[in-house]
Amino acid sequence: MRRLTLQRLLALTAAALLVVTPVVVRTQADAAEMSEGLLCDTDPNQTFSLTASAGYISTPDGNSIYMWSYGNSKRGFQLPGPVLCVESGRPVTVILHNTLPEATSIVFPGQVAVKANGNPAQPQFDSGGSLTSLVQPAAATDGSVTYTFTAGSPGSYLYETGTDVDKQLQMGLYGALVVRPAGHPNQVNDRADSAFANGKEYVYLLSEVDPDVHLAVERNQPVDVNASKSRYFMINGRSMPDTLAPNNAPWLPGQPYGALVHIKPYDSATNPLPATIRYLNAGSVNYPFHPHGSDERVVNRDGHPLQGPAGQDLSYLKYDLDVGPGQSLDVLMDWRDVEHWNATTNPIPTQIPAITDQLLVGPDTWFSESGYLGTKNPVPSNLTQNNECGEYYHIAHSHALEQATNYGAAFGGMMTVFRIDPPAGCESQ
Repeated sequence: MRRLTLQRLLALTAAALLVVTPVVVRTQADAAEMSEGLLCDTDPNQTFSLTASAGYISTPDGNSIYMWSYGNSKRGFQLPGPVLCVESGRPVTVILHNTLPEATSIVFPGQVAVKANGNPAQPQFDSGGSLTSLVQPAAATDGSVTYTFTAGSPGSYLYETGTDVDKQLQMGLYGALVVRPAGHPNQVNDRADSAFANGKEYVYLLSEVDPDVHLAVERNQPVDVNASKSRYFMINGRSMPDTLAPNNAPWLPGQPYGALVHIKPYDSATNPLPATIRYLNAGSVNYPFHPHGSDERVVNRDGHPLQGPAGQDLSYLKYDLDVGPGQSLDVLMDWRDVEHWNATTNPIPTQIPAITDQLLVGPDTWFSESGYLGTKNPVPSNLTQNNECGEYYHIAHSHALEQATNYGAAFGGMMTVFRIDPPAGCESQ
């Protein structure tokens, strides 16, 4: 088995040591109809059947990349694996079927007393004493294994391969596990101050791809992951501008999850609760991620609330979220109209940027040609304006700028936008 990065090993160990408590389920709208936000795989018995298989994903520059991934056994290949949503304190069963040409497995960092086929999940060694897998694997081609555990503390966790970790993670064998508090599906954790607005929940599963590694695996050639160089950086298996496409976009059949955050301004009477964003790092390097225009409040780290021994609130506002390999951060985020700009009563004391500075991808712009929320002005006829009703779009991206590219071409990669609608919303929404 190849090296397990020190950072990831530390993250897995920390998550396991921190695990504790229990708690229940959250009801969501029909996932198939949700074009934005978190799409959960749920089951009354918290039993999931996943199949590790091969497939292809698309990148915005027209590349097609061979991947391995976990998929819902009824739906097939997808990247990343399905978001499994479960209730804290209840049993969880994950049945892994393997169609790949080599053994693979699943580890559940942060969950304790995991069993594989009824036995304690534990490292596997070959006859020479070398580590072959962190847990019991499913054999190549047609093997299967059943993992069981009791869902731990409410929060966000990775599930990922425990076999030939550096290679198989790079190939795409990872997904998100969301553990919800019992009786409080719209809270991040058991604290009442972690409540978020109904339907305003997002997962950002961050990762990277070196296409040369994937090509070598596809051609059954030797792979040197230590010499790899990542060229694509992704949120939920997509790179910008595909991150803006809706969930289940038909032109991205194996990449079902979008990454557009869509909210309205905070209002104590009509919109008092924030959105929540769950950041998870399935890659091998730090991802310093942040949105423009608003800090985010970190309330959970690696599936545990930020609080003191007496329950003191230790959450904090952060401009840049540094998510390490194997880590998760759960944040609350809202947008506040602090300055109350108004074209008549409180005009913005600066010149509006030229429209050419507001082009994000090609001749398309999301800028309304106005600095005032809810006001939309015409743009030059040679541009395509995607703004619907004077809404704001704030860029959100990795601050490591090479991660905001597609094979070196700016901008792209680990980037998306946060959309803020006027308080009354848009007619089309």
